[in-house]
Amino acid sequence: MTGTFTTPGPIHSVSTSQRSTARRLTVGGVLAGPLFLAAGLAQGLTRDGFDFTRNAISQLALGGAGWVQTLSFVFTGALLVAGAAGLRRTLHRGPAGRWAPALVGVFGLSFWAAAAFPADAGAGFPEGSPDATVMSGHGAAHMVAGMIGYVALCAAFVVLARPLAARGLQGWAVASRVVPVAVLAGFMGSAASVLAFTAGAGLGLLWLSAVMARLADAPGDH
Repeated sequence: MTGTFTTPGPIHSVSTSQRSTARRLTVGGVLAGPLFLAAGLAQGLTRDGFDFTRNAISQLALGGAGWVQTLSFVFTGALLVAGAAGLRRTLHRGPAGRWAPALVGVFGLSFWAAAAFPADAGAGFPEGSPDATVMSGHGAAHMVAGMIGYVALCAAFVVLARPLAARGLQGWAVASRVVPVAVLAGFMGSAASVLAFTAGAGLGLLWLSAVMARLADAPGDH
């Protein structure tokens, strides 16, 4: 009689539960970029002295209302770390399943570091600050954290190209190899225009959201 008890039902239930958990966690990675950019845009348009053509979003963490941007860094980092955990469950195994979540996790941690080590004042912000920026220890740490985070993100895009292609998403795979070039070009162009930096950083955040949403909709053990 014991042979009549089978396990397909429980296994199916566990599998469904795992997919549901992965999707919930992945939502964090999907929402992180748009929410961060929306918060930055709202603050940049309302904070006295802030100019998107001269100031980076990171500088919004300075001044009396800087706590809002600091919270944005912390919250975005938490969403990205959750998204990395969801990505790990979505990809399951293989090199991409190991490396992509770790790299996205590093990107998330860089936002926490940015919150802990604020950017330097300069380019007239906060209002009344001199145009010239004097690099401080915390400002240098902020820059290094950002560089490490975005290099990790670009590497994650390259790694994710393979599972995207394996799911038949060839266009997405190609784009995931091209987007890092545009992101890094924006960073290199920051010396000429802070808008180039903002555009590159924003592109990276939005592409991560798009890729994580697409992978969540096209599951598979690849």
